[in-house]
Amino acid sequence: MKTLFVTSECAPFAKSGGLGDVAGALPEALQAPGNSCRVVLPLYGSISDHWRQQMTYEKNYYVTLGWRKIYCGVFTMKYRSTIYYFLDNEYYFKRDRLYGHFDDGERFAFFSRAAAELLWNIDWRPDIVHCNDWQSALVPLYLHDMMGSDESLRNIKTLFTIHNIEYQGRYGHELLGELFGLNEGWYTSGKLEFEKDVSLMKGAMLTSDAVNTVSPTYANELRYPYYAYGLDGVVNVLGDKFSGILNGIDTVSYDPSTDQSIIEDYSADDISGKAKCKADLQQSLGLSVEPDTPIVACVTRLAAHKGMDLVLARMDAMMSLGVQFVVLGTGEHGYEQFFRQAAQRYPGRVAACITFSEDLARRIYAGSDIFLMPSQKEPCGLSQMIAMRYGTIPVVRETGGLKDTVEPYNEFEHTGLGFTFANYNADEMIHVLWLATRLYRSDPEEWEAMKLRGMKRDFSWARSALEYRKLYQKITGKR
Repeated sequence: MKTLFVTSECAPFAKSGGLGDVAGALPEALQAPGNSCRVVLPLYGSISDHWRQQMTYEKNYYVTLGWRKIYCGVFTMKYRSTIYYFLDNEYYFKRDRLYGHFDDGERFAFFSRAAAELLWNIDWRPDIVHCNDWQSALVPLYLHDMMGSDESLRNIKTLFTIHNIEYQGRYGHELLGELFGLNEGWYTSGKLEFEKDVSLMKGAMLTSDAVNTVSPTYANELRYPYYAYGLDGVVNVLGDKFSGILNGIDTVSYDPSTDQSIIEDYSADDISGKAKCKADLQQSLGLSVEPDTPIVACVTRLAAHKGMDLVLARMDAMMSLGVQFVVLGTGEHGYEQFFRQAAQRYPGRVAACITFSEDLARRIYAGSDIFLMPSQKEPCGLSQMIAMRYGTIPVVRETGGLKDTVEPYNEFEHTGLGFTFANYNADEMIHVLWLATRLYRSDPEEWEAMKLRGMKRDFSWARSALEYRKLYQKITGKR
């Protein structure tokens, strides 16, 4: 089984969020006897010379997009066991950030068309093209059009994965031909039409051979308007073409026994080093060095759908539980200011790190006791799995992948991995935080046992990769 994985970001080369982590880990996990996966992504200007020096220039070709003929260079490299194709066009990709530009629609239409036409320009044909989110949603449509003139492409199947349905690639109808190079039939057939606009994600969902999302619970949630941002009708039309496969995490990278970012290594066999990581975190962030005070942490995007409204509403109540609080992230200005002010109101007890730092994030995972994710919506979430990997107990709302990964604590059966609450309600969040801090203080042995259960749970990509292989086989009919 040969798979071409099409993504707009991929760790460790260029990453802005969870998609980058998935693209950096899943293709590698898919490599096995009889199975190979290659990855195609843009050659962003932000990709460092460290990686560029390992790339080989292969060729260039001109991409047809509407009336335009656009240069595309192809560079390749092998990292670990995976071959990567980097598509080069400096006009589109030599930018200061991956997304958020006025011409993102044109940029990723070019990328999608270039990724589709890559199949005409390399001596390798996949059995399946696996596309991800709106930035590559046009690939199944372009491949469909290309198959009309090239029989050799007709056996290629497509899978489209929704990582976050909120971002759909929605544009005005007038751009259909001019910007995307598609004929009017794509709109009048209903495949792209969405409230008189064009929805690239809708087009991919209806054109691909199968569609999935990143957790079983999120797949079920998308059948309802509250979660689907208008596309619930499309989800329900898909029937058994639609499924959910839970993401994994890179357990080689996220491993407290080998992580170079933390001050002391530790493992489920000897967890003593976690106490040193906690003391180091407290000292470096200006918190009082109190080994018996629980640290509650958030590593998150500061946005409403991440549950920040609940934290704001009950910040003082949370601090009355006798905890220290650490937040790392950037986002909406109002949230950033609130946490800066909270750090001033609670000196030595609150640390507000309004930045992005992979190194600090790992130190927070290792040094904290409780990891708070009160998300309003969470397709999968990786942070709660990383936190458990580092022996930090999650407190989460039961939504999306949070519900699928955090088994709630049962004090009678002595089972569970964390604490959960069902409704998007600040009082429920504070109640389960109180339960967590009570157990932390009253029963250290039970707390330790729960930490070890989380550290030993298999959140690796091996499990997820097996499910993707089964889905690929179902789509292609091949073993």
